[in-house]
Amino acid sequence: MAVKSMTGFGRGESCIEKRRWAVEIRCVNHRYLDLKCKLPRGYGAIEDSIRKKVESCHYRGRVDLVLTVSGDFTDLVKVHTNIELAAIYKKALEEMGRGLELDTQIDLRTLINFPEVLVTEQDTENLEESWPVIESAIEAALKSCEEMRLQEGKTLVQDLTSRLEHFNDVVDQVEKTIPQLLQQREETLKARLEKLLGSVQLDPMRLAQEVAVMADKTDVTEEIVRLKSHMAQFRVFLDEGSDIGRKMDFLIQEFLREVNTLASKINDASIAHLTVELKGELEKMREQVQNIE
Repeated sequence: MAVKSMTGFGRGESCIEKRRWAVEIRCVNHRYLDLKCKLPRGYGAIEDSIRKKVESCHYRGRVDLVLTVSGDFTDLVKVHTNIELAAIYKKALEEMGRGLELDTQIDLRTLINFPEVLVTEQDTENLEESWPVIESAIEAALKSCEEMRLQEGKTLVQDLTSRLEHFNDVVDQVEKTIPQLLQQREETLKARLEKLLGSVQLDPMRLAQEVAVMADKTDVTEEIVRLKSHMAQFRVFLDEGSDIGRKMDFLIQEFLREVNTLASKINDASIAHLTVELKGELEKMREQVQNIE
C-alpha cells in the first residue's frame, strides 16, 4: 500500500430532487484520530454512520467534516390553522368595536396577522431515505481527500528516501574514518610515551595494551550495525505504506539514540561534525514522518 500524508482536503456533492448536500473534509497531522463532525440541525441520527465512513479511511490525524444542505424544503413545510384562537380574536374585536361605537369590518386578512392563528412547522427530514445520497457525497469527499493525501505521501517518500541515502552516506563516512582515527591516536600515544620515557626503551606489550584499551573505548561497531539495521527497517516501512507513521516516529528516536552514543564514544572534531550532520538530517526526517499516517 502507498504512504499517505495526514494532510488533505476533499469535497463532495450529491443532489436529489430540489435539495443538495455538500461535504467538506479537512485533515492535518495529529498523534491519534481526532474526528469532529459539523452537521445541520436534526442530522444527529446519522453521525455514527458518518464517523464509521471516515474511520474506514483515516487512522490518524485531526479530521474536520462539515455537512451542509441547501435547496427547496417546501415539501417539509406544514401550515396549521387555529380556528378557536381566530374566533377569540374576532369576538374581542367585535366587542371593542361596539364599546368604541366603531364600524368594525373584520375579515380573514385581519385575523391571520394575529399571533399563532397560522402556525408554520417544518417536518423532520426522513434521513433514512436521504442517507444514500448523503453517503454518496461523503464518499466523493473522502476519495478527493484520499487522492490529495496519496500525492502528498509520494512527495514525503521521495524526500525521506533522499534524506535516508544521505544519512547512509554519512554513516559510511564515519565508519571509514574510525580506522584512520585509531591509527592517528596510536601514533600520538606512542609519541607521548617516548617523550615521557626519554631514553628508556618503550615496552611493546605495554603499548599494545594501551592501544587495545583505547580501541575498545572508541569501538562503535555495534552502533553502526544498529544504524544500518534501522535504515533497512526504515526502507521496509516506506515500502509497506499503510499505518506506518507511529512506527517510523519510534524508529527515528532509535536512530537518534545510536547517533548520540556514537558521538559520546568518539571524542574527535571531524567525527563530531559528522554526527551533527546526522542529527540535523534526523530532525528533518522526524518533521516529515510526523505528517505520515
